[in-house]
Amino acid sequence: MFPEFIERLAQEVKGEKDAHNVTIFTLSTCMWCKKCKTFLNDRGIKYRYVDVDRIDMSEKSQILQFLRETYKPERISYPFVVWDDDFVVGYNPGKYEELIKLGGN
Repeated sequence: MFPEFIERLAQEVKGEKDAHNVTIFTLSTCMWCKKCKTFLNDRGIKYRYVDVDRIDMSEKSQILQFLRETYKPERISYPFVVWDDDFVVGYNPGKYEELIKLGGN
């Protein structure tokens, strides 16, 4: 699903609900990114994350290019949540709830 360099950077967070493939791109100091992680943790959802402010600038550029080319969002904002084949830009718990219901678990 993701290029090897993203797979290598992604940190996994365990959760008993693993019906979805969830990866979030975050900033370590972003309040909305922290809320997104808390939302997923509180619901026991397994996910992966990359704090893009804590990686090499060239890797950050590669991630941004990948997200733009693959998902074609109007803008890149954090958190950027990739949920199975869908994506959500910014913190949007209502949309996350819809996505949870799509796959059960």
